[in-house]
Amino acid sequence: MTFRATPPSRIALLTFPGIRAFDVSVITEVWGVDRTDRGVPAFELRRVAVDRTPVPMRGGLTLTPDRTLNWLGDTGTGTAPELIVIPGLDDHLTPAPPQILDALREAHIRGTPIAALCGGAFTLAQAGLLDGRRAITHWNLTELLRTHHPHVTVIPDALFIEDDNIWTSAGTAAGIDLCLHLVRTTHGAEAAAAIARSMVTAPFRTGTQAQFIEHPTPRADRDADTLASVREYALTHLDEPLTVNDLAARAGMSPRSFARHFAATTGTTPQRWLITQRLAAAQKLLERTDHPIPEVARRAGFGSEVTMRQHFATHLSTSPRDYRAAFRHQHQHQHQHQHPSARTEPAPEPQPAGSSPIAR
Repeated sequence: MTFRATPPSRIALLTFPGIRAFDVSVITEVWGVDRTDRGVPAFELRRVAVDRTPVPMRGGLTLTPDRTLNWLGDTGTGTAPELIVIPGLDDHLTPAPPQILDALREAHIRGTPIAALCGGAFTLAQAGLLDGRRAITHWNLTELLRTHHPHVTVIPDALFIEDDNIWTSAGTAAGIDLCLHLVRTTHGAEAAAAIARSMVTAPFRTGTQAQFIEHPTPRADRDADTLASVREYALTHLDEPLTVNDLAARAGMSPRSFARHFAATTGTTPQRWLITQRLAAAQKLLERTDHPIPEVARRAGFGSEVTMRQHFATHLSTSPRDYRAAFRHQHQHQHQHQHPSARTEPAPEPQPAGSSPIAR
């Protein structure tokens, strides 16, 4: 995947009649608010359309574009967007203007990452960009997407997925998940967490949208409360060698019953949830401390550097050392960019052995 290599500072919000105001708001809230005073990188979010004509949205709202489609291909000056985000649609079969579809195809050929929220997958499908690729949309729209675009491999239960530098997400709140994930993979967990805190939302959610598909309500809220306390306990004891059996015993359930109730509540297995939390803890330690890699592995509960490295490779497509090096190089560059008068000498090498930068 090529998206992580260059953190996007310029983001294009693609607009045309029929886009959802909610998704526009999500994109604007994540990338259009200045949070540099909280350590979040500065983003340039531009509203892009075929022309400068105000774009109507449901509820009497309008959106005024400040760039035309020409900006998407402005690669010669180095000012083209590094990420294109497509909102969902009020009517999911709304045809996008041909110029929009052409621009999306050209952007993908150039290697620009493209992300679609919820029904925005239909716009990508109209452009033919999802043919032969995996995609996700709201669980209530999966059959509609399959019917109208049979060459798309529709995944029914993810919150968001990526295939060939094209991102799609499930409905509504999953669009927030995807936007925060894109920030997290390019600018680090702390930047995503700072944005999430200001939005009063979780920096990331585990599980799939299977947990939101209509089904009978769980029979007892007591189980959910018990599991919540167990998860809270696990988060404060990640450095310990917790097992599913340990957590089941703390919940007063058999391991099998615990796993079943845990999956019904969170949409994922206890083991996968633990790995996700440990990865998040390791990311923060790599970003915020100079602890040697083995110590990071111990504090995050992986037990060994080898185990942590395997999980980083599987889930984040990088290594702990490369993650730390990329994060520090990026922040050094941002500091120099925001403070032109600052000294430009290279930052001193981190003290712990084994933490020197390694190019990805």
